[in-house]
Amino acid sequence: MSTTTADVGARSAMGFRPERSASFVAFWALLLRDLRVLQKNVGVFAVRTIMQPLLLVFVFTYVFPKIGQGIGGSAASESAFSTLLMAGVVATSMIFQGVQAVALPLVQEFGYTREIEDRVMAPMPVWGVAVEKIVAGAVQALIAGLVVFPLAAVIPATPVHLHVHWVYLLTIAPIAAVLSASLGLTMGTRVKPQQVPLLFAIVVLPITFLGAVYYPWSSLAPIRWLQIVVLVNPLVYMCEGFRLALTSGVERMPVWAIYGGMIGFTILLAWVGIDGFRRRVLS
Repeated sequence: MSTTTADVGARSAMGFRPERSASFVAFWALLLRDLRVLQKNVGVFAVRTIMQPLLLVFVFTYVFPKIGQGIGGSAASESAFSTLLMAGVVATSMIFQGVQAVALPLVQEFGYTREIEDRVMAPMPVWGVAVEKIVAGAVQALIAGLVVFPLAAVIPATPVHLHVHWVYLLTIAPIAAVLSASLGLTMGTRVKPQQVPLLFAIVVLPITFLGAVYYPWSSLAPIRWLQIVVLVNPLVYMCEGFRLALTSGVERMPVWAIYGGMIGFTILLAWVGIDGFRRRVLS
């Protein structure tokens, strides 16, 4: 112990930071760099963030009711569907943004730019660089989720009745953001860079259409086999979680299943993504 203390003291006297402190500073610097890049490309980020929820809300809650194709057939039913849809739109916006914010940049960083080599030279563990990727992606996913609320306030032709349960919202939103970014890290590290865009066709789209975005998970009860199969889809738990946080009187999963599914998928995808990142860097 005395030797360790002496070494630390000597390193401090020479101007070196302790290893843990250096890692924290490097982590914060990488995160600030990513946020700075995001600020410089705010126009592209805004378009990427707004377009998908804008189209969903505009088509399903404005166009359909205006042309007499509103889902439900009555004003009350159309309003109930608009309310139900908002939770799904928040969840899909976050998962799309989390994947795009992490997976797509990794294509360049592991590809022709080799920027990843500069990042892993920071005075921190390789897994710390991967965690920074998740945190940066989670921040962008949270912003994407927040964008949906003003859209829901001004676009729908029928009223949207949101009942915010703050305890649920303030716990589910961060978990959903980290889950989204972890999925992006997994996709960006477990497949070849040139195949990442293909994943949007064979992974992201099926996840979206079978993710309980447009309907509660419980409504799949008549198709029992499908109701069970979609439980491997993390977006199902995100949509059900935001219905728990933003609506009242809507059928949904039990609270324990929502939190258990989201936390379980977050841990699994983060572990798979970080391990994949480490393998790609060290290979």
